[in-house]
Amino acid sequence: MPLTTRYRLRFVAAGLLAAALGACSSVGPTGDQVARAVTPYKIDIVQGNVVTREQLAVLRPGMPRAIAQDVLGTPLLTSVFHADRWDYVFTLKRQGSEPQARKVTVFFANDAISRIEADDLPSETEFVSTLRSGVKLGPAPALKASEEALKKFPAPKKPEAPVAPAPASAASATAYPPLEPGGL
Repeated sequence: MPLTTRYRLRFVAAGLLAAALGACSSVGPTGDQVARAVTPYKIDIVQGNVVTREQLAVLRPGMPRAIAQDVLGTPLLTSVFHADRWDYVFTLKRQGSEPQARKVTVFFANDAISRIEADDLPSETEFVSTLRSGVKLGPAPALKASEEALKKFPAPKKPEAPVAPAPASAASATAYPPLEPGGL
């Protein structure tokens, strides 16, 4: 089936456009420069149990296992082979910063804490400040309206006095069936 002149003209125009766009890429920045300028969005990945300095300060050797779990939460790692050891691991991976990793290990003897090994932990305030995004919003705008702008709106209505409920009479009371079978 022969192509009409119109289709040939479109085909040639598309070819010229592709050639022109291909030529433009060699004049602009290199591929490495573009890769640094445009990066895909990567979500923050928070995994594990967050343990803070304040939580760790509560624990003492001799405390029962149940209290340790109340303070620290359920351990991330428990092992059948190491029943007297709980591992609390926390990692935070965020775009544009180094990954954070912290580990707390609690050892037990006779269902009581015998010792604790922990990395340098942040306080609760320090941890919360690391979760805030790096977006700076700037100061909040002042919320003021001129008298002329306020006059455009209707005056607020005064609340009506509450209506007292009508006294219930025995005749107007509604009888409902029992909730459970065999009731009444």
